[in-house]
Amino acid sequence: MKSPLALSLVLSITPVLTSAKNMDELLSNYTAATWKSPHAGAFLYRHSSPSKMEKGNKYPLLVFFHGAGGRGNDNKGQLVDAGGIGAFDKAGLRTKRNSHVFAGQVPKGERWVDVHWALLGHRMPKVSDSMRMAFEALDAYVANEKNQVDPKRIYVMGLSMGGYGTWDAIQRRPGFFAAAVPICGGGDLNFGKRLKAIPIWAWHGEMDRVIKPSRSRDMIDAIKKAGGNPKYSEIEGRGHNSWTDAWNSKEMWNWLYAQKKK
Repeated sequence: MKSPLALSLVLSITPVLTSAKNMDELLSNYTAATWKSPHAGAFLYRHSSPSKMEKGNKYPLLVFFHGAGGRGNDNKGQLVDAGGIGAFDKAGLRTKRNSHVFAGQVPKGERWVDVHWALLGHRMPKVSDSMRMAFEALDAYVANEKNQVDPKRIYVMGLSMGGYGTWDAIQRRPGFFAAAVPICGGGDLNFGKRLKAIPIWAWHGEMDRVIKPSRSRDMIDAIKKAGGNPKYSEIEGRGHNSWTDAWNSKEMWNWLYAQKKK
């Protein structure tokens, strides 16, 4: 029988793509880059631009936090992880949505958030090196005028280990993101009040044995008690891979890209 961690790694790298050729074609739309931090360290990431950009217009950006299976130093795994790159293509992020995508990669053995996934709760720890550098690289990308990013339409999404990363990111920067989709993750319940104004749609599998669904339920309850109105989908009979349901939901994508900061 696989341990919860082993199961997490297996599930988070379940492929959606049908061939290496398709994968290579999709990856060619994402530029590989390395961020050299002024505070020490280097961070691998890939980014893509809208398929059509017009001078003077501003475009949305999706920040994606991958799961445990995407860790490494190949600057590919973060998009191959759980078939994210195929899901983003199917959703037409670059084409139909005219969106940027920004996806960083955590090195092996490290995490977006330095907490154990089996815990039923945690206090937000010191920012991890990967999260710190992700923010640095993201800030530089947004500030680059040639990218024409709309600062009012920056979205964040992540699954499993990246679900924790999504909660962590909006806790640390509650005024930065226009909306968030944390999938089978967990956050610090003490930040309910800070998150009450952010449009959030959390997802979790009812039968998830890797990260307990109570982690999402508790975050949603904390935000509601603080006066917020987050959305939550708990998928009946689903295990750890609830990202499948989120990514196949046209309603979720339409909701996400309809959000805009005032």
